[in-house]
Amino acid sequence: MTDTRESPGTDLGAPLVVLEDVNKHFGDLHVLKDINLTVHEGEVVVVIGPSGSGKSTLCRTINRLESYESGTITIHGDELPSEGKALARLRADVGMVFQSFNLFSHKTILENVTMGPIKVRRKKAPEAKERAMELLRRVGVDHQAEKYPAQLSGGQQQRVAIARSLAMDPTVMLFDEPTSALDPEMINEVLDVMTSLAKSGMTMIVVTHEMGFARKAADRVVFMSDGAIVEENTPEEFFTNPQSDRAKDFLGKLLTH
Repeated sequence: MTDTRESPGTDLGAPLVVLEDVNKHFGDLHVLKDINLTVHEGEVVVVIGPSGSGKSTLCRTINRLESYESGTITIHGDELPSEGKALARLRADVGMVFQSFNLFSHKTILENVTMGPIKVRRKKAPEAKERAMELLRRVGVDHQAEKYPAQLSGGQQQRVAIARSLAMDPTVMLFDEPTSALDPEMINEVLDVMTSLAKSGMTMIVVTHEMGFARKAADRVVFMSDGAIVEENTPEEFFTNPQSDRAKDFLGKLLTH
C-alpha cells in the first residue's frame, strides 16, 4: 500500500503550536528534555513511545496543566500565560480529551456539552443547545442527550467528552491516551470519531498506544523516549523504516506480541 501523504514540511498550514527548548523536571526526574516541536494548522501529530517517555507530560504542558521550567510554548504566536484570565482564554481555545472522561455526573449529556459554551463563550442557551445536538449527532450519541453519564458506556462517554471539547470551537485538540481506559470493543468507536475529526482538518496532537490509528490518521509520528523526541517522520516512513535503534526496538516489541 502506498502512502499518499505529504512529507513533513510540505503543503502545511501556518505554525499553530510551537515548543522551543522546553524542559520539565519532577524532582530529580528530567521528564521533558529540550523539546522542540512545531505543529501546523490542520496537521495531525501522533506522539508515541514507551510508558514513562514523557508523552502525557508533553501533552499537558501545551495547555499549562503542567508547568515547565524553561523554554517557550506559543499558540498562534502567543506565549502560554501562566495564570489568570489569559490562561482561561487559552484553555478555551485548546480542547483536551483525557483517559478518564471527566464528565459532570450530576448533569445530563446535553448539559455537559452546553455548559462551556454558555458559561465561557457566553453563547445563548438555544444556540448552544442546537450546536451541542449537532456535535452529539456527529459523534453518534445524540439519542443519549437526556441521559446521565453513568447510563452510558465508556466509549459513549468518551465520545461525549470529544463533543464537549468541540463545542468550545477549539483551534487545536489534545488527546491524552483517550482510549486507554476503554474496553477493547469500545476503542474503535472512539478512534473512528477521531479519524473523521482528523479528516475534517482539525489540528490534533494525539498521545496514544493505538498504532493503527497512528498509521491511518497521522500526518506525522513523533517518537519519544526518556523525555526526548528521538525521531519524527510520516507514518509510512516511521513504521517501515525507523531510523533510531530505540524506535526499532520499540516497534520490534510491538510486532512480536
